[in-house]
Amino acid sequence: MTRPPHTGLNLIAGEWVPAAGGAAFERRNPADRDDLVGTFPDSSAADTAAAIEAVAEGAAEWADTPPQRRAAVLEAAADRLAERADELTAELVREEGKTRAEAAIETSRTPQNLRYYAGEALRITGQSFPADDGGLVYTRPEPVGVVGAITPWNFPLNIPSRKLGPALAAGNGVVFKPSPVTPLLAQRLVEALLAGGLPPGALALVQGGAVPGAALAADPRVDAVTFTGSTAVGRAIHAAVGPSRRCQLEMGGKNPVIVLDDADLDRAARIIVKGAYGLAGQACTGTSRVIAHEAVHDALLERVVGLAEAVTVGDGLRDGVAMGPLAADFQLAKVLEYVRIGQDEGAKLVTGGTRTGDEAGFFVAPAVFTGVTPDMRIAREEIFGPVLAFQRAASLDEALALADATDYGLAAGIVTRDLDRALEFARRSRTGLVKVNQPTSGMAMTVPFGGRKESSTQTFKEQAGPSMMLFYTQEKSIYVSP
Repeated sequence: MTRPPHTGLNLIAGEWVPAAGGAAFERRNPADRDDLVGTFPDSSAADTAAAIEAVAEGAAEWADTPPQRRAAVLEAAADRLAERADELTAELVREEGKTRAEAAIETSRTPQNLRYYAGEALRITGQSFPADDGGLVYTRPEPVGVVGAITPWNFPLNIPSRKLGPALAAGNGVVFKPSPVTPLLAQRLVEALLAGGLPPGALALVQGGAVPGAALAADPRVDAVTFTGSTAVGRAIHAAVGPSRRCQLEMGGKNPVIVLDDADLDRAARIIVKGAYGLAGQACTGTSRVIAHEAVHDALLERVVGLAEAVTVGDGLRDGVAMGPLAADFQLAKVLEYVRIGQDEGAKLVTGGTRTGDEAGFFVAPAVFTGVTPDMRIAREEIFGPVLAFQRAASLDEALALADATDYGLAAGIVTRDLDRALEFARRSRTGLVKVNQPTSGMAMTVPFGGRKESSTQTFKEQAGPSMMLFYTQEKSIYVSP
């Protein structure tokens, strides 16, 4: 049964309000364009400026809040999200297009994230140092101030929780700019934080397209900007932030899986298909290339094609569906364009790459290309969809060279029974994440996350690890004499 459309609002100065100019945009179900999810504010630069001003003025109360209380708020917000997990799962499927199983993973993971960051609020400490005059020298970690969080649509609860959680744990105020593809889930996260007891002045929500994001990055009152999304947008944000403010970027990927000649090919095929077609290929860590040893290339290709053709594509709320729609019309157009480009450049489309299912949804059959060479765009550029490119290699050295022949360096995987070669691959891979006999997608929440090259600013890791909270705090050295 179709639910009534939602009327979304911005949160500015503790009030739920429409865009000041009255502009709004619609968000529709990517599996059924006749299903209107809701109408949301299409915010302007003026709305963004008002949100920044409100957080700049209201964040002091939150910064002075004891860490135990900050932790309690995040715990309470996690409780709220956990209580509503079934409802949020259904909304996530309807708004973004995941399957029910994929959405359930995200709605269960997000409360865990907030609980993890609640613990970080209690672990923020300084250091003391010996002083020549018998006095005291110590460091005091303090909030950075106002954090701008700009987030993507493919994980509309999980990724924002990995930014808002640590920022709020450290005592910062946050201006949250989510993707216009998933405005409803963003509002649900903010509602949970407020229900958990977060002072409204510590957080603002600004919905809309590119305008509020650009305004947020450019405003000097924003002390730090954290962004996850495409490399092109990340570059623009980095230029707007400049050298005097903090900037954390997690961007694109073109992630390979190397399959060596000793691999269990059935296992390798399952690993590849899960990484390539899970989330409809719309994950920055998803598998987009297979670099197969020439001795097993053809047999592996046959297995992967068979599994790809067995993937059931459809509305994620239906039983038995393994891959949902692409999230938006621009994603559909981009994927179909890359399928055309691959064929024009001489690669062979073995299967998929065409629209499938109900024409009211953005459904594409999983695609597999072979005969792909390093100069082809489908081997070098991020597609962010269910398109897999097969390449051949005669040795581990050649496979490593092919794996590195892109501007990206996010994730890479290898399938082999040879531990020595697996560890050599892990050492030599120019990526931030390495998977051995596992899909390139899927990361533990307690492990640092980040890429290299054009995949990241490489300055602070996201998600976990010793450098994560350093982005959200600034250190002050204090000298005291008796």
